[in-house]
Amino acid sequence: MAKISYMTVGSNKLEEAKAFYDALLGSIGMRPLFEHPSGGRLYRGKGVGMFGVLGPYDGNAACIGNGMMGGFDFDTREEVDAFHAKAIELGGTCEGAPGERMPKAYFAYFRDLDGNKLCAYRLGE
Repeated sequence: MAKISYMTVGSNKLEEAKAFYDALLGSIGMRPLFEHPSGGRLYRGKGVGMFGVLGPYDGNAACIGNGMMGGFDFDTREEVDAFHAKAIELGGTCEGAPGERMPKAYFAYFRDLDGNKLCAYRLGE
């Protein structure tokens, strides 16, 4: 099961982004919690935090943060692999294939449809 506290990403294509995240987050048991006034959506899973894809509060266009990244902590390396593969299958782009980055640190990176960078990882065996 993935663990996350709270994270949001912005999007300029909210309908496409919601479809992407419905499928991606649904693959790890996170479901839509409620529709956001910006046209976006917030998600939550049992025992995990909240994730949102939103239109920016200031009304300006969403843009990716250079160096900004959110991470999902998984229980197994296989879960990391599956989450990364699902993101790519849904049209995300690979920013680093799943693999060990240092002893007992297994990471995979991808960008969503708007270019937001996300990480799936497992620390330990």
